Amino acid sequence: MSLWHERQGSGPDLLLIHGWGMHGGVWGDLPASLARHFRVTTLDLPGHGRSRAPLAAQSLGDFTDAVIELCPAPAVWLGWSLGGLVALDAALRYPEKVTRLVLVGATPKFVQAPDWPHAMTVEVFAEFARSLSHDYRATLLRFLSLHVGSNEDGRALLKQLRAKVFTSHGDPQPAALAAGLAILEQTDLRARLADIRAPTLVVHGSHDRLAAPAAAEYLAAHLPQVRLLRIEGAGHAPFLSHSAPFAQAVCAVAPGVLPPATLARPGAAEVT
Repeated sequence: MSLWHERQGSGPDLLLIHGWGMHGGVWGDLPASLARHFRVTTLDLPGHGRSRAPLAAQSLGDFTDAVIELCPAPAVWLGWSLGGLVALDAALRYPEKVTRLVLVGATPKFVQAPDWPHAMTVEVFAEFARSLSHDYRATLLRFLSLHVGSNEDGRALLKQLRAKVFTSHGDPQPAALAAGLAILEQTDLRARLADIRAPTLVVHGSHDRLAAPAAAEYLAAHLPQVRLLRIEGAGHAPFLSHSAPFAQAVCAVAPGVLPPATLARPGAAEVT
């Protein structure tokens, strides 16, 4: 499956993997900022943005395999939200392709269960699925509203997100939105986190309303080589609302910038 992608910069390879219903354009100026330290590959997941081929990807593994096809070399995988699940799946199934992980607004399980309160309720998630079948654009706009706060800065960020999603790369395919929702509903990687060997940076907004901050703390407690960076005041898209500290944190994981032993301290957590 051929995905739309573009590359810029030089240095260690870094993949930017966006979230559900989005596309590579959602990263804004981040690729240019990171290109000073990495060779950055920005992509559109299957059925999203400019990856317009008829959708063949239905599962998390399908999405991951599509990204692997364009993976130029072992790389840092930076995954946001749904993209975080793709990055974790790659680290489990293709460890030779993943040098490090950066997980943003990520969680090992997006929907609540009796033993997992740190997630969206089953009822709220089911309402997303029902409304998607009637009006996917309205559903996506409702989803976007969960990325931001209700203050003036949050409203400005919501306007920015809407413009990026609906004007720059084109609408996502409804089938891709449905497949992504199924992945978010069904995936539970909690039992496999201990098998991930890639040093990992978990970045999470303190006011994330979509992926609970407690889920990031769970990742930090169960991944073998991990640091947690909590960005105060940020929601689900800290790379937009707090772009400078976010880019600085990602650049610090470049080989040669941050010694591997520093990032790889088992169980280490950094909260700011």
